[in-house]
Amino acid sequence: MSTVNPQPLWQPDPERIAQAQVTTFQAWAAERHGAPADGGYPALHRWSVDELDTFWEAVTEWFDVRFSTPYARVLGDRSMPGAQWFPGATLNYAEHALRASAARADEPALLYVDETHEPRPVTWSTLRHQVGSLAAELRALGVRPGDRVSGYLPNIPQAVVALLATAAVGAVWTSCAPDFGARSVLDRFQQVEPVVLFTVDGYRYGGKEHDRRATVAELRRELPTLRAVVHIPLLGTEAPEGALDWSALTSADIEPVFEQVPFDHPLWVLYSSGTTGLPKAIVQSQGGILVEHLKQLGLHCDLGPEDRFFWYTSTGWMMWNFLVSGLLTGTTVVLYDGSPGHPDTGAQWRIVERTGATLYGTSAAYVMACRKAGVHPARDFDLSKVRCVATTGSPLPPDGFRWLHDEVSDDLWIASVSGGTDVCSCFAGAVPTLPVHIGELQAPGLGTDLQSWDPHGDPLIDEVGELVVTNPMPSMPIRFWNDPDGSRYHDSYFDVYPGVWRHGDWITVTSRGSVIIHGRSDSTLNRQGVRMGSADIYEAVERLPEIRESLVIGVEQPDGGYWMPLFVHLAPGATLDDALLTRIKHTIREQLSPRHVPDEVIEVPAIPHTLTGKRIEVPVKRLLQGTPLEKAVNAGSIDNVDLLHFYEDLARTRR
Repeated sequence: MSTVNPQPLWQPDPERIAQAQVTTFQAWAAERHGAPADGGYPALHRWSVDELDTFWEAVTEWFDVRFSTPYARVLGDRSMPGAQWFPGATLNYAEHALRASAARADEPALLYVDETHEPRPVTWSTLRHQVGSLAAELRALGVRPGDRVSGYLPNIPQAVVALLATAAVGAVWTSCAPDFGARSVLDRFQQVEPVVLFTVDGYRYGGKEHDRRATVAELRRELPTLRAVVHIPLLGTEAPEGALDWSALTSADIEPVFEQVPFDHPLWVLYSSGTTGLPKAIVQSQGGILVEHLKQLGLHCDLGPEDRFFWYTSTGWMMWNFLVSGLLTGTTVVLYDGSPGHPDTGAQWRIVERTGATLYGTSAAYVMACRKAGVHPARDFDLSKVRCVATTGSPLPPDGFRWLHDEVSDDLWIASVSGGTDVCSCFAGAVPTLPVHIGELQAPGLGTDLQSWDPHGDPLIDEVGELVVTNPMPSMPIRFWNDPDGSRYHDSYFDVYPGVWRHGDWITVTSRGSVIIHGRSDSTLNRQGVRMGSADIYEAVERLPEIRESLVIGVEQPDGGYWMPLFVHLAPGATLDDALLTRIKHTIREQLSPRHVPDEVIEVPAIPHTLTGKRIEVPVKRLLQGTPLEKAVNAGSIDNVDLLHFYEDLARTRR
């Protein structure tokens, strides 16, 4: 595997390596904590997993984490699930997120951009005072540590203020984007029983206004635990009866008071995509997220006070929480609320230019859409400040790497990263001091013992296996909500390899230490005993200009056979004739193998996704196996449920 791309696409120059925070961290940790001074990142990574306690202690010292009461030790119980981090310590996440406000009061903490693409700054001092005012009002409403506070909000500065004020009082934040329908939101919020709901009257997307007042009224009716509803008039409407007005709660000039909470005190609840059954309500801790995000944003993303950090995301996706944590490193965070492609496909690049973003994160799907649409970012926009373009959501195909290199800059650090909502971080991805090879993630993250395992639990190199993490990470869930005995949490990650986190992705760890992601292992194609990743097929097929998007499913048949159809959503004007069929099969056979060629190619009106934009493979597989729609999928988690009737009908006709 490691001989596929012997030459790196990009190599950081000596100056960049010398200036990277991870380089200075390594030299400091060598002097203070016994880390290896030589051997670069691979040696540092080895030390970080071998000496886990020392590594995380070094992280807290390096980033000057403020413990208001000291910890007894770094790691109490090491077992998974249930590892205890920094027992005895107390701290506050929001206090760290606002630390830069003292030195940089009048500089922008946030740059807010809507579909006009005009950035509007929120200074550090304004952010701090709004958080202070809102935290005081939340306390006056009776919100106490551990209470849940919810947001039905787009990616706007008010959402950041509400999250930080919630954390400041020790309450637990949870959010959904306003394009989620009432049922989807209730499937999430009803589980955690919020006492406050922050909401907008609507949002703007794709040049249109979307009124959400009826949905908000339904949420208020169906969430009996609410003590207060706060109205943010994004579309300029009056606050509904009984709702509080945002501006009245955030206008006082008050210094924030930060509740000092235990390290493992819950910070927020994130949700799995919920394509099958109710979404899992994943609880992560104030301390765990604080130290994991400092490591990830400071050392891996190399962010600091001079940077501007833009990631295209919504409040319904973990990347929003990750983006807000950019404040921990004193970085200016760019919030974009709008369509990723309005008024044209190049929209995100225009925002990068207008905000002076230095690290720009997006989806692999957007990169490939730009490539297909003939967008020329460097030709049409001033991207001179961009040092890194990062992608996630799905593996970035090799063509995506080449396109970014050719069309953005040949001195561009391309960071394809992979992690999960489950840890609100990355298992593997960005390292500023390592080369970038086409189609590969640079390396596993520090403190993360990422391995590829065979079914017997033996590690594999240069072979496809299950993504496992063999040591605890601070941001692993402290629990799932409403999972009193921990069985749902245990069954989600630890049922295959006891005591080891199995994530559900097929990966290859190469002999040079990089990582290749092949797709989800629970929807993995398995023909004649050979496992194949769906991502490899998508990459090959979607190079064809006629194919807008595709979905491949492997279905075990009752008679022991195996049926592997490829569903294709065609580009406007294309037809699935014999010539295109032949080209699809030829492309797959030539670029992958005869085994990858589907049994049938079937045209569909569109490909269904989760609300966070992931193709849904497992529910479609269940439908094709004859599972009824209501049992195969949670309808509220899908962007267009009507698309699923096609697969339901297909299963019926095949039977």
